[in-house]
Amino acid sequence: MKIGLVAGEASGDLLGAGLIHAIRARIPDATFEGVAGPAMVAADCERWHDAEALAVFGLVEPLKEIPRLLRLRRSLAERWIASPPDVFVGIDAPDFNLGLEKALRKSGIPTVHYVSPSIWVWRAGRIETVRKAADRVLCILPFEKAIYDEKGIDAVFVGHPKASTLPTDIDADSVRELLDLGDGPVVAVLPGSRGSEVSRLGPIFARVAAMLASNRDDIRFVTPVATPKLRPMIVEQLASAGVADRFRLIDGDSIEAMSAADVVLLASGTAALESALLGKPTIAAYQVAKLTAGILRVFRLLKNEYFTIPNLLTETPLIPEFMQEDATPKALAQAVHDLLEDPARREEIRKRFATLRMELALGADDCAADAVIELAT
Repeated sequence: MKIGLVAGEASGDLLGAGLIHAIRARIPDATFEGVAGPAMVAADCERWHDAEALAVFGLVEPLKEIPRLLRLRRSLAERWIASPPDVFVGIDAPDFNLGLEKALRKSGIPTVHYVSPSIWVWRAGRIETVRKAADRVLCILPFEKAIYDEKGIDAVFVGHPKASTLPTDIDADSVRELLDLGDGPVVAVLPGSRGSEVSRLGPIFARVAAMLASNRDDIRFVTPVATPKLRPMIVEQLASAGVADRFRLIDGDSIEAMSAADVVLLASGTAALESALLGKPTIAAYQVAKLTAGILRVFRLLKNEYFTIPNLLTETPLIPEFMQEDATPKALAQAVHDLLEDPARREEIRKRFATLRMELALGADDCAADAVIELAT
């Protein structure tokens, strides 16, 4: 069995690697090829292009990349149509993958889209694009399948991979000792994994830390630096806020940083769900370019009241959210302070997040593998 894959970003790469391992456990001689990151390559996927080739974000920012991405998509379609795989799996990256899937499906290749586009947040009309592009959609959030069922589109809820793979019963005290964070309260600060995020939220988060530190001598902060190129920017931001001595910077390991924390302050994204699955009380902020924010507002493209995934999955929102101009140092510092001063609330949040984790832990890699193999055979 030959399987074509296109993954965008690190998260897609990890999903792809898990899928490859699960399929190969069932079909040892299966082969994999396409656009892959390091985890997929390590799982023995033949890489035609690196997953980073798809790493563009926002509404306005990617415009200059469109010609290159169209050439790449066209070349992939031509290559697979000439030598068809038994099934193609587009992992996330909907703006790229749905067009590719449509072309491949038209040529007779079965197509799977892994991770539903966020049609429940904005651009709800994309569900018709999905209908034309994918023979099957693999959903990682429970409410998504019902949306597709209503439209008569084949969809399978496979659960969220992180719910099955993140560590459980972490000894926070041992992690704090390892990181030399002392015995006082610890706040994990995650300003994002991209330069644009860190440039916008980093100074704000540093000022939040300064406000909290001015009231508590024993508070400490830990920040995972997503990539080495971001470290100088973060160091400068902390120095400008006068809190560098209160911070422990570690390389890349966001799970370790969050595991050590009493409260997590982060840029909304994948990390918000990871924090929730670790049972951590969390505050989320989000800022995009002003032009992008203006477009979202003028055209009313955002459909949901909340923007963090955990708040969409619980009966009542558990993560305070601060978007654009609401993400001020004062407001964020107050939200962190309130959680640090309320251990009963933190325990209540921990218990609800533990229930959420059980709801999502279906063994996504295995469920996805079964769904892909069934379509291909």
